Amino acid sequence: MNLTLPVVIGAVLGLGIFVLVRALMPSRRSAVATVARIDAMRARGAAYESSHRTQEQDTGRLAGVRSGVGRRVADFYLQQGWEQRSLRADLAVLDRSWEKFLATKVLLAVAGLFFGPFLFAIVWTLGFGSSPIIPVWMALLCAALFFFLPDLEVRRDAADKRRDLRRVIGAYLDLVSMSLAGGRGLPEALMAAAEISDGWATQRIRNALADARITGISQWQALGSLGERLGVEELKDLSASLALVADDGAKVRESLASRAETMRHRELAEIEGSAGEKSQSMLVAQLLLCAGFLVFLIFPAAMRVFQV
Repeated sequence: MNLTLPVVIGAVLGLGIFVLVRALMPSRRSAVATVARIDAMRARGAAYESSHRTQEQDTGRLAGVRSGVGRRVADFYLQQGWEQRSLRADLAVLDRSWEKFLATKVLLAVAGLFFGPFLFAIVWTLGFGSSPIIPVWMALLCAALFFFLPDLEVRRDAADKRRDLRRVIGAYLDLVSMSLAGGRGLPEALMAAAEISDGWATQRIRNALADARITGISQWQALGSLGERLGVEELKDLSASLALVADDGAKVRESLASRAETMRHRELAEIEGSAGEKSQSMLVAQLLLCAGFLVFLIFPAAMRVFQV
């Protein structure tokens, strides 16, 4: 028993190191992975991809290691067929790189492998725990926890930005409807409404409409592609409705006005629901404070009764 336990621990650690090195080592891409990579780059647009890379290019040795790790992990995900569409949409909303996100996850997991035994060493110096298997489990648990922490952060931040984007889309539809009522055509109204503000949401819409002119697709198709990339259902529904009534100006105005009104009602319902949740949490906090104050008042009298 004394010999078997160190052998098992060494085998588990060796297998983990082998899997990590094998995942990070560059391997020969298969034909399926190469075609999928080309299709993904074509879908995102070569110009957008090149500008994104030059914008996010960092300097320094650590940045080079991070970018190399991110590319290898992204290739590994691609070879395994792990698309992670919802996570990619969240990163697209936040305007973050997929490769850097994967590199952050892997580096945090490696840090968790060292943080687990370090935490055990602190606990062991306090006199708790003496089994040699505990550091291994703590290392694995900390690595798994650190690996999924960026996902929680990205999903939380993306939900906030999507909420802001939906508000902007509602105002944008009103502006497009007013431009159509003023006699403009649908393409001019879509672009004119997007040029009013310089916020990040209208910049995304404006860039999508500008790319539509370059690539030769319709502007509502570009809005649908933007909604698909960002995971915003309102843009995809808008694209589908505009594709049906694009030739009739009156129907377009009615459709946009009704859609904007629906989005405002939905936003108002969400705000009221959030306010109700906050009021309920405040009520619970007040009840807890009252209960604590009652315990503070009753405790001295109860102690006297029990002493008697």
